[in-house]
Amino acid sequence: MPNYTTSYSTKGRKPHKRRASTGQLPRAQQRARRPGERYLRHTQGFGRAKRIMRGPRRRDSRRPYVIIAIGCAALLFVASIVWYVNRNVTISLNGADASVRINSSIETLIADQELSVRAGDLLAVDDSVLEKRGGEAYSVKVNGRQIDNDDLATTKLTGGEEVEIGDGRDEYEEHDIEATVIEPSLTVEGSGAISYVETWGVPGRSEVWTGKVSGKTEDRGVVQEAQDCVVRARSVSPDSGKYVALTFDEGPSSYTNEILGILAEHDAKATFFLQGDRLLDNRAAASTIVGAGCEVASNGMSDTDMSELSADDLRSQLTEGFDAVEGAAGVSTAALRPPYGLFSEQNWADAMDLVGAVVTWNLDSGDYLLPGADQVVDNVVGSVGNGNIILLTDSETTGEQLLEALPQIIEQLQDEGYTLVTLSELIATDEEMADAVDLTKVEMPEDAVLPQLNADDEGEGE
Repeated sequence: MPNYTTSYSTKGRKPHKRRASTGQLPRAQQRARRPGERYLRHTQGFGRAKRIMRGPRRRDSRRPYVIIAIGCAALLFVASIVWYVNRNVTISLNGADASVRINSSIETLIADQELSVRAGDLLAVDDSVLEKRGGEAYSVKVNGRQIDNDDLATTKLTGGEEVEIGDGRDEYEEHDIEATVIEPSLTVEGSGAISYVETWGVPGRSEVWTGKVSGKTEDRGVVQEAQDCVVRARSVSPDSGKYVALTFDEGPSSYTNEILGILAEHDAKATFFLQGDRLLDNRAAASTIVGAGCEVASNGMSDTDMSELSADDLRSQLTEGFDAVEGAAGVSTAALRPPYGLFSEQNWADAMDLVGAVVTWNLDSGDYLLPGADQVVDNVVGSVGNGNIILLTDSETTGEQLLEALPQIIEQLQDEGYTLVTLSELIATDEEMADAVDLTKVEMPEDAVLPQLNADDEGEGE
């Protein structure tokens, strides 16, 4: 047999029991610990850390396309905004369609279109030419409105405008102006029981110019015509049906409530022209009249001939009378029946801004003459016509006679087919007059003034 030895034992080994791990080095390699010394594990700084094996990272192949799509959408959005802000719109230029960038100015339009226009001349105050082409550069209208040359750079076009651009207008040199106001005059036209302002007076103007360049002085005459005032008088003409208005002057009286009772009993309405000083002791009567469905208006503050009053006194009479009615009745009125029916052209010139309508009458009952109830009935029923305003008197003197005559008047008028209404209701039956007359207020235009009477007209009545 070969003469060799083995490097390992051929004896069987006893089974080896693995000790439970204590987290310490084997005893053969363990060294004594010094006080305060800490044991460092392999994973805390030496030895090879166990590598965690992972598969290769997967790359998202769709990501670049998403980014590209978002970028394209953003570019498209920005482009659309730029297009919208700078888009072209169509206008009409001198009767033909033209395309311009939105919000372009007139100044830009003129430059882009290369329009051939001629500037106006600069004129002296006497119309002689001071400088050729020294006037307005262009005459520009947008939708019919003249545009000043100083505003051409700020007037923007948004589409659809009708633009007219032509030769510039002549312009006058700078000049001083001495102006004279032309006062409107007054005329009263027509006839009838109701008078009102049809046309308000607007002042005119004449001028004298002195040029700052030429030094010339020129009377330019009337540069603005005055609009004269017209007071129209006419009566009500109902468009259809038969209507009359009973009206009572000089009230209220101690008979007013009984008059209202008779009206209510016959389903009739009326208008009461109340005297301001008589309301002082009987304010309740005014609200009672309104509560009964009838109408109140002014008979002036006192029983005074207004045609004899100065302008200041007239205005006081009117204002105090209207205020007294409104304060007692709680409703406003601008309807006036002047005492004796007298209201002159001078009265209109002095106070037309206070009076909505002056109301007289078509039919005078004559009851203030105390002819007796039967005669009063005959005076009314025998002469009545469609649209008439009938004069009656609510006073202490005529009261007993009126209470006897009134029921007969109402019944006979109703038998003849008439409806008895307030003054406002009567006016409403005439469409033309209803559009022209307002009994509740006065609306004087801002540019209107009170007229001046011609010397020949002063003192004349209606």
